[in-house]
Amino acid sequence: MPYLDRSIYENEFNRPAKIYCAIALLRSGLRVYDLHPEVSDVPVQTRVARANRAGVKLLATFAYNAFGSGRTFNAVSGVLTYYSGYSRFPAASRELAEDIYAAIVSRSLQTDGKGVSTLDDVGVLRSVNCPSALIEAGFMTNLREARLMLDPDWRKSIGYAAAIGICDYADISYVDEGNPAAYPAVAPGNRNSYVEIAQYYLTLRGFPVKADGIFGNDTESAVKAFQNMNGPEPDGIIGRQTWTKLVLPSPSAYILRTGSTGSAVSYLQLKLLSKLYPLAADGIFGEETENALKLFQTESGLEPDGIAGPLTFSALGTLMSPRDE
Repeated sequence: MPYLDRSIYENEFNRPAKIYCAIALLRSGLRVYDLHPEVSDVPVQTRVARANRAGVKLLATFAYNAFGSGRTFNAVSGVLTYYSGYSRFPAASRELAEDIYAAIVSRSLQTDGKGVSTLDDVGVLRSVNCPSALIEAGFMTNLREARLMLDPDWRKSIGYAAAIGICDYADISYVDEGNPAAYPAVAPGNRNSYVEIAQYYLTLRGFPVKADGIFGNDTESAVKAFQNMNGPEPDGIIGRQTWTKLVLPSPSAYILRTGSTGSAVSYLQLKLLSKLYPLAADGIFGEETENALKLFQTESGLEPDGIAGPLTFSALGTLMSPRDE
């Protein structure tokens, strides 16, 4: 990628988008089974075997497309969803793909729709024993859509919209994110869907833990580590303040400067990365983050004070970048 001097890998979008989708489905009362919880690649045949062994009722797979040689960027862009006409459930798979596609182009930041089509030789579409759809959310070979793979709002909006499409297909009411301060508190020993939601959020925020709905020792340790960086005091209980920091419903409401830490800083860093300003997304506002922010502010026509406030977050909130070519 220009400016970043590194490649962007498909899983940098697929994994967080999938997690956001899982969170939204859990909120809406569905059960979720992640066929690919590992960070490393898992062969398609392994994922198919896992799906069939678990007896899942439907499958949605996140991916990112490519066009051309892959050596240069081009203008081909947009979201497509796919199904297999040779699966055990071709009509239902088509309906699932259509519902997800309709939700993404109408309810997410990805409004560039290219339609619904068939892919007949893809294992996660053809060989699973349930209706299945593949979401190609954009093109890695399009510069704008490639850099947006790192944008947390892009990831979240597509993940949530896919969940809306799945709920539409299943004729289930979709439950919005709402006010996380109103979520039920969860603590060590609890077993429920909100524990699982919290576990997915912990993984998103850089504190990976198995999302099994069981609040055990590993989850408690992850919660305390998250609280150490974000506040409040690390008691290992997810209450109003911790839920708000985990879900981060309004990251632009924060004022961030050198010395700030936590999930809001990680959000800021990912927004800068998605606009091609290189830095580490480690949740720590240090000199590197300050310098990247000042450069973005300068190139956006803002006062380069190195503080992320309302004007800076407003500029970061668009899908455009001063470095678009």
